[in-house]
Amino acid sequence: MESRHLRYALALAEHQHFGRAAASLGIAQPPLSTQIAAVEREVGERLFDRTPRGVFPTAAGTAFLARARRALGEMTAAAVEAGRAARGETGQLRMGFIGSALLDPLPGVLGRFRRARPDVRLDLREVNSPDGTAALVAGELDVAVGRGTPRGARVDGLVTVPIGADHLVAVVGTAHPFAGRAEIRLEQLAAERLIMSAPTQEPAVAARLHDLFGAGAAALDAATVSRDIHTIIGLAACDVGVGLGPARMRLVTRKDVWFCDIAPRVRLPDLQLSFRAADDSPVLAAFLDIVRANCAEVGSRLDDVLARREARSVKP
Repeated sequence: MESRHLRYALALAEHQHFGRAAASLGIAQPPLSTQIAAVEREVGERLFDRTPRGVFPTAAGTAFLARARRALGEMTAAAVEAGRAARGETGQLRMGFIGSALLDPLPGVLGRFRRARPDVRLDLREVNSPDGTAALVAGELDVAVGRGTPRGARVDGLVTVPIGADHLVAVVGTAHPFAGRAEIRLEQLAAERLIMSAPTQEPAVAARLHDLFGAGAAALDAATVSRDIHTIIGLAACDVGVGLGPARMRLVTRKDVWFCDIAPRVRLPDLQLSFRAADDSPVLAAFLDIVRANCAEVGSRLDDVLARREARSVKP
């Protein structure tokens, strides 16, 4: 039994006349009569009473028509939902990110994506960069935002684009001698009590600091380590020491801290967005479109990737 058979039966029940029903369907009356009879044989019950006054559903026909109406409705809904899924309007996006990305650029990206795709479920997890890469490679995430180039097994199957450049800044409490200064010299930090991210949380930043101070620097050995940049800022406000972190920390507004540039400027590894090259999910494609519109740093590389993905999706 095909969907057209259900439509034929519903049209006959509506018009109560084979001729009028056939006209509404755009077919001749004899084929309609033949198809209705075939449906009745398949069902095994008489669905319509043919009378001089018209054609009316039997009790069996009434029950059949109720199901037929629901079935056609479900078929229509299925086609609509399939189209929405193909356009990336429904589904799920699993993203891992480091905490500092929540200052910039993720608020703009996620906010715009949520408004554009309200029916896509976002599964968001804060993870450090190595764990995010590992989960992405394992298929547990669709997108990972971390600092620096992904490393580890099977990363050659990932596409990685920069979404934010950054440099090192210092943060101190307003009672600290550095408060009020526009910048401080790198060598001045060696004599200070430092606050920095734990190497497990921001390994790229920790590695950069060790390059600057030397692996055995007393300042780093005695540093207070924290889980995230908000803790670094909070500890600096408590006058525990000089906090070190990415410049996007300045986006945290507090009256009890002061941010200083460090001279010479220390470039940190870029924030990077990664996804699996073989992932052709429409939801991911929609998300990457938002990233491209919000993050100037992605450059032509993401444009090239999106163009290739679009070309693969076009059917002959």
